Amino acid sequence: MTAAPAGVVLAAGAGTRLRPLTNLRPKALCPVNGVPLVELALERLLPSTGAGPRRVAVNAHHLAEQLVAHVGGRAHVTIEQPAALGTAGALGGLREWLDGRDVVVTNADAYLTGGVDHLVTGWDGQRCRLLVAPSEGRGDFANGTRPVRYVGMCVLPWRLVRHLKAEPSGLYEMLWRTEYADGRIDLVRHAGTAIDCGSPSDYLAANLHASGGRSVVGAGAVVDGIIERCVVWDHAAVAADEHLVACVRAGTPEAPVTVSAGDVQQARSASPSAGQS
Repeated sequence: MTAAPAGVVLAAGAGTRLRPLTNLRPKALCPVNGVPLVELALERLLPSTGAGPRRVAVNAHHLAEQLVAHVGGRAHVTIEQPAALGTAGALGGLREWLDGRDVVVTNADAYLTGGVDHLVTGWDGQRCRLLVAPSEGRGDFANGTRPVRYVGMCVLPWRLVRHLKAEPSGLYEMLWRTEYADGRIDLVRHAGTAIDCGSPSDYLAANLHASGGRSVVGAGAVVDGIIERCVVWDHAAVAADEHLVACVRAGTPEAPVTVSAGDVQQARSASPSAGQS
């Protein structure tokens, strides 16, 4: 690889499993230890792609105006309407912006620790390269004889991306299934923690991992009651007569929104499906 690739943050998911939290803000703006997920994604891309609207793009769909306002001029933002285009369609919609460049792609809802620079280091510029982690059950791929799951970050060559269309479709169906069957995918193991923040339990797990196990209280939040293993969003409130356990509290003091995360699960990786739920 002779030139720096472009970077794309996939942030158009509706976040249906996180409702009603995602009725308030898009999933990409849900905070982990006080930092919106999209910020963590942009930070992941920085060493490989650089920064700025010529180097990095973000796609948006659900509550897109919030994401546009948050990102500002720091990245090129595309709004997908009337429907989200999925992981492959999003790149098809960015084909003109990519303009012949290879691309590093990351899911906005992936919480990854431990460094990801090794994904791009030594890449041959020809094969799809996916970041993966061991799977306890059925995996998306096999690394040798062991099943592995995609954890939301990959590097793709322009020779393949150039054929993608701006229509709802997924990378697995459009690229990876065939490339993997033909032995043309590199699977790079992620040594750190990988959590797909798509469900309340995993979203809470990511917050507790980032905070070292402490409840996370956002800026301007007021906690007069008792919280255990909780996330309290910025400007939300917990009343004096409340005792919350393994919950996410959002909204306002006048209109609180509470989502129970149940049993916090172990770190799980993302799925390579077409949609961004």
